[in-house]
Amino acid sequence: MQAETPIYDRVALIGLGLIAGSMSLAMKRAGLAREIVGTARSAESRSVAQEIGLVDRVVDTAAEAVADADLIVLAVPVGAMGAVAAEIAPHLKPGATVTDVGSVKRAVIETVGPHIPEGVHFIPAHPLAGTEHSGPRSGFASLFDNRWCLIVPVDGTDLAATEALRQLWEGMGAHVDVMDADHHDLVLAVTSHTPHLIAYTMVGVADDLRRVTDSEVIKYSAAGFRDFTRIAASDPTMWRDVFLTNKDATLEILGRFTEELFALQRAIRTGDGDLLHDYFTRTRAIRRGIIEAGQDTAAPDFGRGAKEGSKA
Repeated sequence: MQAETPIYDRVALIGLGLIAGSMSLAMKRAGLAREIVGTARSAESRSVAQEIGLVDRVVDTAAEAVADADLIVLAVPVGAMGAVAAEIAPHLKPGATVTDVGSVKRAVIETVGPHIPEGVHFIPAHPLAGTEHSGPRSGFASLFDNRWCLIVPVDGTDLAATEALRQLWEGMGAHVDVMDADHHDLVLAVTSHTPHLIAYTMVGVADDLRRVTDSEVIKYSAAGFRDFTRIAASDPTMWRDVFLTNKDATLEILGRFTEELFALQRAIRTGDGDLLHDYFTRTRAIRRGIIEAGQDTAAPDFGRGAKEGSKA
C-alpha cells in the first residue's frame, strides 16, 4: 500500500547489501521516499545495484550519497561505522537523521555518536530480519514484513525525528519497539549472537568430523544440522565485528550456556531421564511461543519451504 505522502524526500543508503537493498525495495513498494540514493565501497556492488535498479541513483562515495539527504542509513559492518560517520559528518545537512541497522548498539553509539554534528539527529536502530545471503542481489521487499525493528534512542533524541523513523519502519512492514542500548545488546546476545556462535562451532566440528567419515556428515545432514549450516553461512565480516563489539554480553550468555550444557552432560552420563524430559518440555514451550508470536510457522523445516528457503 502506497503512503499518501513520502516520509522522507531523499534517503541515502551507505552500503548496498541485504538489509539496505531490502529497505530500498520496501520503501519503493510503499512510496516512503521520493528518491533513494545508494553507495558501496565495492565498485562491483555499485555496478550491480545500478544494473538491477536497486536504488534511484548510485554514487561513488558516501559524501556524495548524503548530500541533501533527509535520512542516512549506515548499512555497513559495525566495525566500519565510526569511519563512515567521520567521512560523512561534514556533508550532513541540518535537520537530517542518521540511523543504522547494526545488530550491536552500545558500540555503534560510542563510535558514531561523537561524529554527528549539532543539529543532526542520530537514532540507532536494528531490524531483526535477515538471511544468510549478502550483496545487492540478496534484498527483497518483504524482508521486514511482520518482523521487529528496535529503535534505540540516545540522550536528547528528537521526538519528531524518532516518530518519522518509526513510521518508516512500520511502512516497510515491521513492528517497532524502543529499547535501551545495553538491554538491546544483552537480548541480542541471547536471541542471535550466541546462537550464531554455537552454529559456527557445530559446523566447524562437523567439518573436522567429515574428514574422518568420508563426507557422511554432509550427505546425511538432518534438519537440525541443515539449520546450523544456514545460520553459519552468514556474512563473516559482519559476525566478526558483532562478537568483537558485543563482547561482554556474548561472553556472559556463553557462560550461562556452558553451565546449562554441563548440567545436560551430567544428566546424560548419569541416565537422568526425568531431568532431560523436563528440560526438553520447558524449552519446547519457547518454540511454541515464537510461533504464537507470528515470528515463524509450525510447518516442516521451521517454516522455510522451497521458495522461502531460497531467501532465508
